[in-house]
Amino acid sequence: QVQLVESGGGLVQAGDSLRLSCAASGGTFSVMGWFRQAPGKEREFVAALDWSDGFNYADSVKGRFTISRDNAKNTVSLQMNSLKPEDTAVYYCAAGGFSRSFLSSKVYHWGKGTLVTVSS
Repeated sequence: QVQLVESGGGLVQAGDSLRLSCAASGGTFSVMGWFRQAPGKEREFVAALDWSDGFNYADSVKGRFTISRDNAKNTVSLQMNSLKPEDTAVYYCAAGGFSRSFLSSKVYHWGKGTLVTVSS
């Protein structure tokens, strides 16, 4: 049984940094990454790291967010710098299935999510 467990969310001020981590168990995946969902909005792609296709980021986070993976520990992390109020959302760890498409409907496994709140 695959489990994805996120950690690292919280309340920060605009311009601050935050690091999210996700520990996976029960499986390994070529692609792992992050999606987010703000109140009243659909879940959207944030970042992914695919061992075959490399790094991908949503335009809204390019240059501010950095995704990394530790293959030995089966973890994926998201370093978020220069946070903005519009980054406020529940951030979900995702694994498998969404290579190249980056569609939430293609994701095989989800974490339960961690809330990031950025105050202005």
